[in-house]
Amino acid sequence: MSKHRIRAVVAFIVGFIFLFPLYLVIVNSVKPEDQIVGSPATLPFPPTLDHYAAVLTRGDNLVWEGLQNSAIITVSSVLLAMIISAMFAFALWRSSSVVQNFAYGILLAGLILPTAVILVPVFKVLQAIGLANSMPGLVLFMVGYYVPFGTFVFRAFLTTVPRELVDAAMVDGAGPATTFFRIVFPLMRPATASVVVIIGVWVWNDFLNPLILLGPLSGTTIMVGLYRSVGQFAIDFGELFAFMLLASLPIVILYFLLQSQFVRGLTSGAAK
Repeated sequence: MSKHRIRAVVAFIVGFIFLFPLYLVIVNSVKPEDQIVGSPATLPFPPTLDHYAAVLTRGDNLVWEGLQNSAIITVSSVLLAMIISAMFAFALWRSSSVVQNFAYGILLAGLILPTAVILVPVFKVLQAIGLANSMPGLVLFMVGYYVPFGTFVFRAFLTTVPRELVDAAMVDGAGPATTFFRIVFPLMRPATASVVVIIGVWVWNDFLNPLILLGPLSGTTIMVGLYRSVGQFAIDFGELFAFMLLASLPIVILYFLLQSQFVRGLTSGAAK
């Protein structure tokens, strides 16, 4: 067997492994309940949209409230983390190697720590400043936790930006803020797309942090809502699959909108 055929077979197997769960979600979300339990992998016959209607018309507005809160938290967290990490990466790029190594060491330590380890002290800090069980407190935590990742992505991209552009702008009288926002940041679109997609996916799909830091009385995100939609004594699998698809749809759309810049942003600076 030739190398091309082997690659094609491997690509097909890997694609099947990744796409089969998505196929199950889509198919079972439009399948009658008895067919889901009896044959979950078969095509629906006849297809039905009753599960979507039931999910979207729930009396507790779990889907709509979850989508709204998740959108607010994700957009706020991504925008703040993107701007802060881009500015921080630019400042470090202009700093000495000693400052860079020290700062990158601290950022790396922040990336290593899992959120479950720091949830209790983070909750205590938010409680001390009056932001516990609130969306601003959750956004503040998300920004602080994901800024290190964004900084590393932007730092890798900045290695491909000629320093002469920055030097020429400063010689012409541009200050650091003007140089960053009008010259450097527009060049960082691929890295920005990567940061937006990856952090957006992480924040949108996060379950544990909103569950603990937001609390049951301060609203619910779409993933926490998915957890709360599961009944204590019975599960409607059709509604559950419909809820899953609705919860995943916004972030999938975001990826397809930014996919042209996504890979470029991750691979920038790899040659250096």
